[in-house]
Amino acid sequence: MTDQPPPAPTASRTALTHVRVFDGDRLTEPRTVVIDGAAISAETSTHGAQVIDGHGMVLLPGLIDAHVHLHGPGTLEQLCSHGVTTALDMATWPPQLLASLRGTPGVTDIHSAGTPAIGPGGPHARIPGMANDAIVRTPQQAGEFVAAQVSAGSDYIKIVAEAPGDGGPDQETMNALVAAARAHGKRTVAHAATSGACTMALSADVDLVTHIPLDRPLDQADIARMAEGEKAVIPTLTMMEGTAAARGVPHAYQTARRNLAALHRAGIPLLAGTDANTQPGAPHHVPHGTSLHHELELLVDAGLTPAEALRSATTVPARVFGLTDRGAIAAGLRADLVLIDGDPLSDIHATRAIHRIWCGGAEHRPA
Repeated sequence: MTDQPPPAPTASRTALTHVRVFDGDRLTEPRTVVIDGAAISAETSTHGAQVIDGHGMVLLPGLIDAHVHLHGPGTLEQLCSHGVTTALDMATWPPQLLASLRGTPGVTDIHSAGTPAIGPGGPHARIPGMANDAIVRTPQQAGEFVAAQVSAGSDYIKIVAEAPGDGGPDQETMNALVAAARAHGKRTVAHAATSGACTMALSADVDLVTHIPLDRPLDQADIARMAEGEKAVIPTLTMMEGTAAARGVPHAYQTARRNLAALHRAGIPLLAGTDANTQPGAPHHVPHGTSLHHELELLVDAGLTPAEALRSATTVPARVFGLTDRGAIAAGLRADLVLIDGDPLSDIHATRAIHRIWCGGAEHRPA
């Protein structure tokens, strides 16, 4: 009896050979990673697979941008083409637009807050086209708002905090929003771009804070509250850098950078997020996809090691947001993968040298 030839390669099975894998801490020795359909296989045999020789290359988990805003299918294409295979959207409306973007095959997978909760007089109330039902004026309205977002499919609740007197929800209303979200089993993310807003958000016991203040150093008591309460922060250094420049005070970015360093020293979990958007009225327009690589570079500049920066865009957001099927390269997880030329642990800029991308097992062309 003669040996049967190996099965012909199929598009659903791909073997990446001789790749060094970022395991969350370091790069492994060269190994084989097999994509089988939408998942990473436990098998490493190359029989029946399309073989891609990754000699000299590094394989990263698909990157997660923990703060974006979606503006249509082109947004997902742009994110994916830069290796961002998961995007955590921090406000998209109306619900019909968001629903049309969910589950789009072969491109960036999304989770979203849907419509954000804002106050009646803050800057967000003046954004063109802001949803009328975003405004929450009283604690009594908080439960209705959260219930409506949960019904519309929101994965978590976004609250726009402003410093006292700046037109955002008052403290009682913020407290009620957090309590209502928790009753529905939803995390809360608070926009807090100033120190005063951050204090209010922490007083309301939100789960995550997004942005890092430009105005002044964070209160040490607030940093301690974050550490003791196991809070996490999405600093969006890219947005803060751009906002400071747009306001004509580029030196203010150094305050944000020092605040980030203080959070890092305190051991606060940091998630890479960019605030990518094309929203009219936004203080700065951040490009989707490419900006996450800039964010990683800014995080390293502010004191994170390259490995810590990579974790902030992979394992950390996956853990904080309960995304148990991604964020690492392991059997059974989604085949969200980015193959790059170069060693990002020696030079974080290497994440830009993208050779190939897979999103849920589907190969996507790099930008």
